[in-house]
Amino acid sequence: GDDNDAAAFLLEAGIFDYHQQRAIFELVSRLKSAGLWSKMKAIYPFIGGTASTHKWNLKDPRDVNAAFRLSFSGGWTHSSTGALPNGTNAYADTFCAPNPDLTQYDTHLSLYSRTDVNALSFDIGASNTGSSQIMSIYGRFSGNALADTGNYLTSRISVSVANSLGLYTITRTSSSNLRLYKDGTEIGSNTTTDTASLPTEKINLAAVFLSGAYQQFGQRETAFASIGSSMTATEASALYTIVDLYQKRLSRNV
Repeated sequence: GDDNDAAAFLLEAGIFDYHQQRAIFELVSRLKSAGLWSKMKAIYPFIGGTASTHKWNLKDPRDVNAAFRLSFSGGWTHSSTGALPNGTNAYADTFCAPNPDLTQYDTHLSLYSRTDVNALSFDIGASNTGSSQIMSIYGRFSGNALADTGNYLTSRISVSVANSLGLYTITRTSSSNLRLYKDGTEIGSNTTTDTASLPTEKINLAAVFLSGAYQQFGQRETAFASIGSSMTATEASALYTIVDLYQKRLSRNV
């Protein structure tokens, strides 16, 4: 490959395996071709099998908080298939706060889950302590996928899903248009007008920070995640196609 962004990431992350390098070059190339690269603030490809390789942001591979690289805390199992939290004290800080790092009514979160767990298990997002402001994805709780961007009391999406496997994408394109996609297909929406500001707390993987403590610890292995601006239905479908191929290249698709 000859893409400078992919090459910079591979060099900083210390990824020297040919097949893994090929997967990253393809991922970057396809994201750019689909017009998705420019929509991303952070992309976590979880490649290399260790905490030191999983932490890097593909969009900005610098080892500083301002680059939104991950900081892992608690018990994680890092392997070639992704990063698995222990469900009791594990979380990863992205250092990206929806407010001010994202734009209200123009956001998305995505996460590729490799574990089927039906529990109050937080996957990605942020919530302000003492308020209803939240941005989140829960893969499956009481049989439903839960997702929010705004005031969860009025704007939550809760929809039945058979499992918590695959790629979830939550996107808000306006004050009255919130959509949830699973494997590129829309599974839920909420058109209630929501004027709640985005959370000022930082986005985390596998736990939400509430009332001065981390809680609702995740139990699902993550193999891809992204943070950025909003997506159309076509773009959400394209993201799934690209991420699915990426997982297949690494022999870890579900």
